[in-house]
Amino acid sequence: MKLLSLATALLATLTTAHPVFDDLITPSTPLDHKRAPAASLRHISNFGSNPSNAKMYIYVPDNLAASPPIIVAIHYCTGTAQAYYTNSPYARLADQKGFIVIYPESPYSGTCWDVSSHATLTHNGGGNSNSIANMVEYTLKTYNGDATKVFVTGSSSGAMMTNVMAATYPALFAAGIVYSGVPAGCFYSQAGGTNAWNSSCANGQVHGTPQVWAKVVRDMYPGYDGARPKMEIYHGSADTTLNANNYNETIKQWAGVFGFDYQKPDTTQDNVPQGGYTTYTWGEGKLVGVYARGVGHSVPIRGSDDMKFFGL
Repeated sequence: MKLLSLATALLATLTTAHPVFDDLITPSTPLDHKRAPAASLRHISNFGSNPSNAKMYIYVPDNLAASPPIIVAIHYCTGTAQAYYTNSPYARLADQKGFIVIYPESPYSGTCWDVSSHATLTHNGGGNSNSIANMVEYTLKTYNGDATKVFVTGSSSGAMMTNVMAATYPALFAAGIVYSGVPAGCFYSQAGGTNAWNSSCANGQVHGTPQVWAKVVRDMYPGYDGARPKMEIYHGSADTTLNANNYNETIKQWAGVFGFDYQKPDTTQDNVPQGGYTTYTWGEGKLVGVYARGVGHSVPIRGSDDMKFFGL
């Protein structure tokens, strides 16, 4: 993979001109996070090769489906698997629908995810993405999981990793939902840093064409020409942690991958899924953008809507 040359290409495309996709939200009422009394979050230490020392936690509901779907739910900076289990709706929804939830946990101080190193931005490269993919493979084998119904989602740093997982392991996932992230590869460290912060990207100063962003994705798994997961991208206009321009750039990235014109969505729906949000779709829902006016970092998880997008 030629990430250095790609980073140079991105910098060469810097421009202040970019589309502004309307409009944003009021957070929805928090979901009830009550759990079934018997099932619990469990730590799995022997899930296979773990080159980056990420931790694996898993929630298996009592009413497990015969061939269960799997959701990988990836926490934010300062978060933990336990915190995301407690503060996201996925375990409660698993109780209702019989799927498994994998909650990876970052091995680094501050618990951000590595979305900057060559290793994590490469298929089977030995980084965090490789460890998380191996968690999925373990779960599919151990629980006779449905390989056609594996999904990934996350918030903030977990949203960044969601884009990275979709780029590095496209055959593993059917869909991804990104809550307030940045494009895959945007945090790439030319100095080779692992778990490095990239202020230019975070501040919304990195702009690329759809073609350049798509090349960043394709170069994470050279030679892959199979199916790619459908993607849904949420971002708030008032995000001061990961500037809202990262919404535009992420839409451009996946539109470039899928061959859509990011400036011409098939549908535009104001006040959907709630007041202040605007939802855009491309390719009959292959790519969905949800822009939330007035919402900061990060957009609240919409569990029921996630289930619809995942087809669960």
